[in-house]
Amino acid sequence: MIKITENSLRDGHQSLLATRMRTEDMIEAAQTFEQVGFYSVEVWGGATYDACLRYLKEDPFERLAIFKEIFKKTPIQMLLRGQNLIGYRHYADDVVREFVRLSAQNGVDIFRIFDALNDIRNLEVSIDEVKKQGKHAQGAICYTTSPVHTIQSFVEYGKELAKRGCDSLAIKDMAGLITPNATFELVKALKSEIGLPLALHTHSTAGFAFGSHLKAIEAGVDSVDCSNSALAEGTSHPCTQSIVATLQGTQWDTKLDLEIMEKAAEILKRNRRKYKKFESEYNQIDTRVLVNQIPGGMISNMAHQLKEQNALDKMDEVLAEIPNVRKDFGYPPLVTPSSQIVGTQAVLNVLAQTRYKTLTTESKNIIKGYYGKTPAPIAKELIERIQAEGEEIITERPADRLESELQRAREESQGFAKSETDVISYVIFGGIAKQFLSERNENRLSPEALTTFEGANAPMAKEFTINLHGETYNIKIEGSGAKDENVRPFFVRVNGDLKEVLVESSEKDSSKVPSKKSDSLPQASLPGHIISPMPGNLTKLKVQVGDKIKEGDVLAIVEAMKMENQVLATIGGEIKEIYAKEGQQISANLAIMLVE
Repeated sequence: MIKITENSLRDGHQSLLATRMRTEDMIEAAQTFEQVGFYSVEVWGGATYDACLRYLKEDPFERLAIFKEIFKKTPIQMLLRGQNLIGYRHYADDVVREFVRLSAQNGVDIFRIFDALNDIRNLEVSIDEVKKQGKHAQGAICYTTSPVHTIQSFVEYGKELAKRGCDSLAIKDMAGLITPNATFELVKALKSEIGLPLALHTHSTAGFAFGSHLKAIEAGVDSVDCSNSALAEGTSHPCTQSIVATLQGTQWDTKLDLEIMEKAAEILKRNRRKYKKFESEYNQIDTRVLVNQIPGGMISNMAHQLKEQNALDKMDEVLAEIPNVRKDFGYPPLVTPSSQIVGTQAVLNVLAQTRYKTLTTESKNIIKGYYGKTPAPIAKELIERIQAEGEEIITERPADRLESELQRAREESQGFAKSETDVISYVIFGGIAKQFLSERNENRLSPEALTTFEGANAPMAKEFTINLHGETYNIKIEGSGAKDENVRPFFVRVNGDLKEVLVESSEKDSSKVPSKKSDSLPQASLPGHIISPMPGNLTKLKVQVGDKIKEGDVLAIVEAMKMENQVLATIGGEIKEIYAKEGQQISANLAIMLVE
């Protein structure tokens, strides 16, 4: 009998809907999934944590608690990026242990743990802590193809995962690259040489994932990842119902109930319609992935960046450049965060029409060894460039160079962090978490503070009922977001359904409301105008008016494609004007500041 892990409540909507599905739109389907008998349900980790804080204004630990209340007999599974956790950089060991502890205590049963470079050193602490918490540690092997990746190299890495105490292994094929025949060979080798329970995770991007699942099953795989038909195929996963139906009556029969899955499909199909604006034109089969190896969600991000630059016509050039950058960077498997690092650098190379004219912060970090050991050596010219800039190349475990972070985060977050989970959100996501927590604290009411009013005109009402045309509506104001351009979003429940209502302020003096739009910035036209290498969010200004700087100094940090990019001084001199503000959206052809 083959076991099934249901992915639609995490990776399914992450792959197809930019991770934008709200918890409330998954609850009814989750309740249905609990009746099916899946081996596990993946509902947390990956990009969901970030999306909850950044876009959905939801507490990710509240989402976990809701799912834990639903899934009593079905184990909850999450995706953990090893030393990166659910963020985009390496975190200190005390942060890794605290995050795993809180995740385990709040409901995670199975931790699928991977490292973007398949560097075992980056997984040791997280595996150890999962075991200490009495939970299931599943070590994931990131699958890719290159001149240095072979069946035997993956097997050797699997042996290292087993030595560290992993309870099971997973083949993690994030871009859908593994062919059916390669799947058969790899599964056979892992099962014969290691013998731990083995899962296969792949995507349908290249069009042959269903066949790869069947060949894995023939070769002896123990479980496969699937996604309900409402959120399957394309850049998502093979369809759960199709796999279950295919195996009926065979020695691998899952014994799962298709009718219950179809009930969940109807729910998810209905709710998917709410997120139509997040559907990407790149979420269908695209065999170019066999060359560029970029996961579907990453392609969508790159398209957005190029569109911001009025350069969407250069997408094919970017896709052609990605394999070159990947080779220069030592053939890393392209999964978060390495996919973002390589993809962003390829975009910069194409836009500048000069390779490596600008190196992003994270590109420099991967060259310097701050993400770990790459599968092959970094290009010699990139190493020499970094060394010429006075930077050090490291060979030790990157996290060994990190000082403990938790205590400082606890001190910095006093006032807006109300719990241990708030603190861990802040230490991982910094300003994004702080903004979410501050808005939550300002707008959320405790249950005791809620009062029911009859009539819509009750003063200061936060929950009330109204009668309109003979229909009764229960209205509950749950909170509001940050005001932008005199418009503030309010989150209102109408008979239990959450709505977002945009309310324009009566205050028309735009000088009192900081603009986040980049069109308030001047066009870059002077030699001293400083611009960003990428469109994105200006997260940090490093200088003030009057500061003396020299060429090459870091002036600001812009976050783009989930990566931090340094804005460097192109000339030396004095900061005469700063046009942009932290939190503002930046376009690459607009000036952030003026150096004279």
